[in-house]
Amino acid sequence: MIDGYINRIIHGNCVDVMRSFPDGCVDLVLTSPPYDNLRNYNGYSFPFQPIVEQLYRITKKGGVVVWVVSDATIGGSETCTSFKQALAFVEAGFNLHDTMIFQKSNPIPQIYRKRYTNVFEYMFVFSKGSVSTHNAIRIPCLHAGLKLNGTTYKNYSKGAQTRTKFASPVRADKLKGNIWEYVVGKKSVDQEAKGHPAPFPFDLAADHIRSWTNEGAIVLDPMCGSGTTCVAAYELGRKYIGIDISRDYCKLSTDRIKMHAQESLFDEPCKELRLQTNG
Repeated sequence: MIDGYINRIIHGNCVDVMRSFPDGCVDLVLTSPPYDNLRNYNGYSFPFQPIVEQLYRITKKGGVVVWVVSDATIGGSETCTSFKQALAFVEAGFNLHDTMIFQKSNPIPQIYRKRYTNVFEYMFVFSKGSVSTHNAIRIPCLHAGLKLNGTTYKNYSKGAQTRTKFASPVRADKLKGNIWEYVVGKKSVDQEAKGHPAPFPFDLAADHIRSWTNEGAIVLDPMCGSGTTCVAAYELGRKYIGIDISRDYCKLSTDRIKMHAQESLFDEPCKELRLQTNG
């Protein structure tokens, strides 16, 4: 049963922990793995292929895995690790539902090496079959209410390129695009994660959790680090499971959730379950 893991930060090897989960028990996985020259995670290994296999097994039919990743530049070339990992997910049975971009409003300045400043990471959205839940985020239209004098068309076809006249006046809102921009590390909720070298923004986690789940769903981060995914899930009324092989990061995650619990409406904020790790 999965109940014993709900609302817990678990210290252990994520592959070993996930092997104890039943099939098809998780609605959403949201995580950012170590990669390339970061693959040795505080001295721990990163068993990528077994992780993918377990994620496919434990994700519910219609569930989603959001994999936030980027590439290092080594020897003058980007490694293509992100694309290789995306293909491995597809080979394991997932659909590549969307290739999204996490754009950083305040990227770290880089030494000029005949390339432009890196301002983004990939957010690969994998689904197990057809996506069951999508609470679409909508944003205001820049020209809402404008009456169009000319003729504007939009392509709605699946086959031949046929077009239908667009609405006039311009609608009040529209579907958000798949490039999401966030400030990194500036908000107070993100400052809580400063004990981790590479946390993603709370708002990024919250937007994905809102998009792909409803209240009460189970959200897993198998490499939870500073616990941002778990904190966001807790604040949004979802059930969370966090796993990390670093005892220090488990404590950081636990402390953050307990702090949020002091002002939250939701009960039972966090329990830490310590499991025996291999190696």
